[in-house]
Formats: sequence, structure tokens, C-alpha cells
Amino acid sequence: MRTLLICSVLFAVSACHKPAEQSPAENVAASEQPAGPVKGVDRSHRGQAAPDATFKSADGEDASLAELMGKTVLVNLWATWCAPCVKELPTLDRLAAAQQKAGGVQVIAVSQDSGPHASVEAFLEAHKIQTLGAYQDEKMALSGALGPDTVLPTTILLDAQGKEVWRYVGDLDWTSAEAAKLLSEAGASGKL
Repeated sequence: MRTLLICSVLFAVSACHKPAEQSPAENVAASEQPAGPVKGVDRSHRGQAAPDATFKSADGEDASLAELMGKTVLVNLWATWCAPCVKELPTLDRLAAAQQKAGGVQVIAVSQDSGPHASVEAFLEAHKIQTLGAYQDEKMALSGALGPDTVLPTTILLDAQGKEVWRYVGDLDWTSAEAAKLLSEAGASGKL
């Protein structure tokens, strides 16, 4: 009985124990922790030249962003395993089709998957993505050159001189008014 009473008292005391309050210094240190990339427009890289990184073109040949200079280019970094990437692909595909028809911004989506090139092609086909080619950065050279804070999806608008205008972190409906407004910043029409 005495053992039961002692155990009950210990349990009651431990259950009521409140964790110590953090000191103001600890609270400040916790609030200064980097929060990571925030979804939305990031203009902190504006004016930077497109990285000189090699990836695979839709035909599976070596390609780089330098080959696209002379036109406005929207570069989307995505992966088959990234749910937000897959969610936005159909709207990006519709934008690419409209821009191709109008002679507007060139839209490329560069997969960050490390599997065979044929698997990216099969994924796009299975998801009925008709305009976007199977570009692939299987060594992640392009995403690595864009900086350590690059998350998927990230979409970058490059002007005709190959300079970054902005990058959009996270998924976006590329058929929306917000996307059209963003694309207009480089003289590109986002209208469908």
C-alpha cells in the first residue's frame, strides 16, 4: 500500500511538472533561424546571368541555357516525385502551347529526376503533357548552379540577354492572371 501511495505521489508531481520557460535570449536565437525559401516571387537574383550548366534537351542531347539566348525563356525545374511539380505541369503545358502558337516566351521544364531519359518521356506522356519536351538535369547541374536554396518546383524567367528577371518558388497556376502579370515583366505575354 505504501509503495502504491509513493508511486501515486511521484506520478502526480511529474505530471504537473511544467517545462522551464525559455529565456528571452533563447527565444531570439530560435526566431533568427533561417526559415528557408518562401513560396512566391523571389527577385534577389535579378540581373544575374543564366548559369552555364549542361543538361539534356528534349532529344536527349547535351544542352544549356546559353543556347536559348536571344529570346525570353521560362525555365521550370521539376521532378516526377514532387507533388506540387506534377500539380502545376498541366498549366505550364497549356502556357507553353499558347506561347509557342503566339511566338512568345519559350517554356522549358527541366526534370531533376536521375533515372533514364526515357522515364521522363514516359511520365510526360502518361500525364498527357503534350507541348513540354522531356528536358532532364539528371546530374542536377542546373539546379545546383542556381544556388543551394533552390527547391522544387522553381521557375525562372530569363530575358533575351539570358539575365534573370525573377524566380517563382513553389507551384503556380501558369494560366492565371498572376502568371500573366509576372510574364509581362520581361515583355512576354502570359495570355492564353
